[in-house]
Amino acid sequence: MNTYNKNLKWRYATKQFDATKKISEADIASLKEAIQLSASSYGLQPYKVLIISDPKIKEQLKVAANGQQQLVDSSHVVVFANVADLSEKHVASYIENISRTRGMEIEQLEGFSNLMNSVVGGLSEDAREIWAAKQTYIALGNLLSAAADLKIDSCPMEGFDADKVSEVLNLKELNLTPSVIAPLGYRSTQDPTQHYQKVRKPEEELFITI
Repeated sequence: MNTYNKNLKWRYATKQFDATKKISEADIASLKEAIQLSASSYGLQPYKVLIISDPKIKEQLKVAANGQQQLVDSSHVVVFANVADLSEKHVASYIENISRTRGMEIEQLEGFSNLMNSVVGGLSEDAREIWAAKQTYIALGNLLSAAADLKIDSCPMEGFDADKVSEVLNLKELNLTPSVIAPLGYRSTQDPTQHYQKVRKPEEELFITI
């Protein structure tokens, strides 16, 4: 845990990436696994994760994100996109996955399936999309921590035009909505932000022990 927290202290929202440095395929595989293992409500994972290294696509994403240079200079850009039309079919697909993975009959999972359909189906369309988008932030947090553990820099960002990002990545055709983006790579030696003291609330202000 000491090493883990030390790595979290090392990470920061990188403002300038070294465009000449690329993340290895082995490390990308590790980061993908960390995202895959992320918690989500019911384990449903109502999202897709796009990992982009194509320079042309990254340049288009920069335009859609108000010119943020990190999108071009980073090694890879990770886009979390929540399901825009979460429905019973997504629950059914998840139930089938549980059945295959755990060797259970679908009938044994009927109660769990009904619970999810009741909760998710009881939300308005807008509330369902907000709920699904929230799940992506859990996965994002896991990605940031896993990247720090590998000494890979990151910069989570929301400052983008969702419609333009959707157009660049053809997300509407996939019934997906981009929720948050995280460029990954290695900090430039010219980035002054890396030398800033990390500012966080003190323990006595942040925590309430009951």
